[in-house]
Amino acid sequence: MSIQTIMVIGAGQMGSGIAQVAAHAGFQVILHDQSMSFLERGLGNIGKNLNRQVEKGKLTEETKGKILSQISTSTELTNARDADVVIEAVVENMQVKTEIFKKLDEICQPHAILASNTSSLPITEIAAATNRPEQVIGMHFMNPVPVMKLVEMIRGLQTSDEVYQTIEELAKRLDKIPVSCKDFPGFISNRVLMPMINEAIYCVYEGVATPEAVDDIMKLGMNHPMGPITLADFIGLDTCLYIMEVLYEGFGDSKYRPCPLLRQYVKAGWLGRKSGRGFYVYT
Repeated sequence: MSIQTIMVIGAGQMGSGIAQVAAHAGFQVILHDQSMSFLERGLGNIGKNLNRQVEKGKLTEETKGKILSQISTSTELTNARDADVVIEAVVENMQVKTEIFKKLDEICQPHAILASNTSSLPITEIAAATNRPEQVIGMHFMNPVPVMKLVEMIRGLQTSDEVYQTIEELAKRLDKIPVSCKDFPGFISNRVLMPMINEAIYCVYEGVATPEAVDDIMKLGMNHPMGPITLADFIGLDTCLYIMEVLYEGFGDSKYRPCPLLRQYVKAGWLGRKSGRGFYVYT
């Protein structure tokens, strides 16, 4: 199928990043969120990202203007009727996502493909909320979207070969590298990453080492660009906890049990960089 218009649902860090790369690739983009204040913040983030590229000489002012002109905003989900592909990038909550997909199924054109940027939730279950499960797929971008090359491609139980191939080609047109995996809790990225982060937090919880020491060992000894504790703060401790809970519930294996300290920090509102305090303090 020919893709011309992409709607991105959610103007947060992930959604605005997806909108930016889609517009840069020449697609007409509809950026949707519940309020204009969220949309303005998302557009502001896109503008800042593009300005940095202009300052570094990677982008001209003319190209920047063209990218921004490709993006329109929406506070009405009914605008999804104009999209060939919808990419959902809202909060990592199954009830919220299935409600959105049920509405999209009623609004979108019959040919439209519905993709979710979920980082851990089962695509098959999300697809079951629609009458087009064969046209639902997981398209998990990495953060920050304009920089990271990977798109984790997740086929639901009923995702058709044609839809997979179409979205794989779309990912390539967005200058990303699509990598396929099956629909299991956490997929590959978070099934491997989150237990490492959780174990790093256990090291702090048990008094084995300070957050700084844990990060230094992983950076200097394992050549990680960012330590696991810093990375947890960057991702958001609430998101880390939610993904660990999905893994724990999905597999029923004690090795995925969230660290009590992680749960305590989330209850305290210490969510990491976005709240100004996590394992580190941000000013």
